[in-house]
Amino acid sequence: MSERVVLAYSGGLDTSVAIGWIAEETGAEVVAVAVDLGQGGEDMETIRRRALECGAVEAVVADARDEFAEQYCLPALQANALYMDRYPLVSALSRPVIVKHLAEAAKHHGATTVSHGCTGKGNDQVRFEVGIGALAPDLKVIAPVRDYAWTRDKAIAWAEDRDLPIDVTKKSPYSVDQNVWGRAVETGFLEDIWNAPVEDLYSYTRDPAEPRDPDELVITFDEGVPVAIDGETVTALQAVQELNRRAGAHGVGRLDLVEDRLVGIKSREIYEAPGAIALITAHQELENVTLERDLARFKRQVEQRWTELVYDGLWFSPLKHALDSFIDNTQRHVTGEIRMVLHGGRAVVTGRRSDESLYDFNLATYDEGDTFDQSLAKGFVQLWGLPSKIAAKRDLGK
Repeated sequence: MSERVVLAYSGGLDTSVAIGWIAEETGAEVVAVAVDLGQGGEDMETIRRRALECGAVEAVVADARDEFAEQYCLPALQANALYMDRYPLVSALSRPVIVKHLAEAAKHHGATTVSHGCTGKGNDQVRFEVGIGALAPDLKVIAPVRDYAWTRDKAIAWAEDRDLPIDVTKKSPYSVDQNVWGRAVETGFLEDIWNAPVEDLYSYTRDPAEPRDPDELVITFDEGVPVAIDGETVTALQAVQELNRRAGAHGVGRLDLVEDRLVGIKSREIYEAPGAIALITAHQELENVTLERDLARFKRQVEQRWTELVYDGLWFSPLKHALDSFIDNTQRHVTGEIRMVLHGGRAVVTGRRSDESLYDFNLATYDEGDTFDQSLAKGFVQLWGLPSKIAAKRDLGK
């Protein structure tokens, strides 16, 4: 059997051209692997057939929608993962699950090499190759777009010369990456960061300025897992899908961000993540009433580091795995219900209840029934401020 290369296949121009290019340049057979992460768009069977028509010896479609939601999006939700306090890791979360399926396909098909269509300016090259190195360190990597300076014009010419069955004339002004957790849009006129986004680049969300009635809903969590919406049981995937629909209808989850890429440059990205933002907002609020103060404070530090590791392509790293264990432990009491209102581009929490709540009405109230002994506060305040007071006396005495 000839040497084989497993290619991460999207069905677009670059990866379609890569099938024949790799075969011509290396003499290897190409196995195309497309992974369904709930991205919508073209039918996955159409994409599979296109890979075969472009010269792949085999083409595989992996339905990873539930896997992605349960094993990647759910940990991100429990980590309240927002890179630079805003971006819910739309693309970063999808790369490790794709890498996992590439490594499995390489083993199954006896491949010695994997390939991807990433450029040398983005984060995804790191996520793919570091992930492959962690799961299958003996595999080699080919990155045609990056390593051989492909341009769109070169790819189109290559496809036309060989009469590939792809539409090389259609050119979107944007570069789009999407999955069930959200959608990322970049390039084109967006590269001028003074230019405002235009409405036609959005797909997952409607214009939040359009008049419509608010949508009130209740999300039920069990140990940090969303298990019901308005009393109807849902899987993790269904929770994201339903909130994509309902929060997206109100323009929730639109982000315009100049972010710090791993490769050292800043880039401007437009994101839509209605389900992710609504779920993270609800989850954070439930943690506010169920996590003890010092645990919550430390968890926020862990969340930031966890998010940076995932963004930087280190999903399979030892530190990330260790932090997973900590975050999982913090979710033991994150059980209850959050009521929120979706309207005008915002997901606003209006109610919380939990049998695991640390909120004690009788301690918090200023009205009749107050059980908080205020006489204890005077001595507490004096002792709490004593180190600062002693230091101040010293400094003022100089």
